[in-house]
Amino acid sequence: MEKELYIKQLRPDLYLMDEAHEATGYLVIGEEKACVIDTMNGYNDLHKAVREITDKPLVVVNTHGHPDHIFGNVYFDEAYLSPKDLALAESFVSDPEFVAICEKNGVAMPPFRPIGEGDVLDLGGRTLEVFDLPGHTPGGILLLLREDRILFTGDSVNHHLWMQLDGCLPLDAYVKELDRVMFLEERADLILHGHADGFDDISLLRCMRDGIQEICDGKTGSDLPYKWFGGIGRQHPFSLKEGRSYSSDNSVICYRK
Repeated sequence: MEKELYIKQLRPDLYLMDEAHEATGYLVIGEEKACVIDTMNGYNDLHKAVREITDKPLVVVNTHGHPDHIFGNVYFDEAYLSPKDLALAESFVSDPEFVAICEKNGVAMPPFRPIGEGDVLDLGGRTLEVFDLPGHTPGGILLLLREDRILFTGDSVNHHLWMQLDGCLPLDAYVKELDRVMFLEERADLILHGHADGFDDISLLRCMRDGIQEICDGKTGSDLPYKWFGGIGRQHPFSLKEGRSYSSDNSVICYRK
């Protein structure tokens, strides 16, 4: 069933694609190629929508293997995904309900191609550098658009971080992974995450990290219950830096009790 697809131009040759306010993908256009970052739930023919913007050869990258970031792959020939998230993605792709929807609509999930830390996608005048960030999923990746100093983070860094899912790293281990990529503070000015409606200041990366550390340190006395489809966990609010620009003021980390 088709749902509304909102497309917003953020900068020349950079577009935000919001599918029914459920997930966000991006289109980055270089001189020679264009890159689609996350394809969302597949409610709409994303390939057709992208082709109304550019006719350049396309590269599709999934930041991680959750369905609201990969199901739209069905409109493309292939997509890049970290091999560490392949099993996770396949568990959703093989779900009978999704298979039935694909058969009904005459589409099929294309093959995944491997991508990981150290890979660089050259779009011509614009380059996307890949960094591994396991945490939200085992194979989460970040993409740094070097020339624009923008970091695409999928769900690994955002204002409503889910760490209560099966397969998420323990919170103390995620802090260590975040510390490993914290040098990106010096290489990026802005963040675009997988459920955004615009830019976030790069300081969101450290603010979220510090919020997770608070949970690890037991500073959770004011945390409230968080009800989700898998049960009831907890949510921990974290503070943002004053004077910086963010796409949301409400920032929480969801975790298991």
